[in-house]
Amino acid sequence: MLVAPNAKPVVCKIMNYGKYKFEQSKKEKESKKNQKTAEIKEIRVTPNIGEHDFSFKSKNARSFLENGNKVKFTLRFRGRELNNVKAGEAILNKFIENLEDIATVEKKPFLEGKTMFIILSKKI
Repeated sequence: MLVAPNAKPVVCKIMNYGKYKFEQSKKEKESKKNQKTAEIKEIRVTPNIGEHDFSFKSKNARSFLENGNKVKFTLRFRGRELNNVKAGEAILNKFIENLEDIATVEKKPFLEGKTMFIILSKKI
């Protein structure tokens, strides 16, 4: 390992390469340990959700957001419910309005097959 490459003569340090690699990997693991990854918590609902269920699910979502997680609301259409996509979108927009004081919309209501979903993250 070069200590002073610009000096005359060049100053080098003789070291154990295996020990050096071990120290490097140890530092790398320590830096990874301190990182916080945001988990995505999923909440599943149906288009004909009741008022009590809605408040319960939004309360759970609020606690997830306060803990620093992202929340994915998945609205699943079954059978003829797929004919009334606007009702499902209205429910997801209601969740957005209910949680707008603590969350920002990362992904707007998006229909993919028989499921429609949104992703909310905590406001910074």
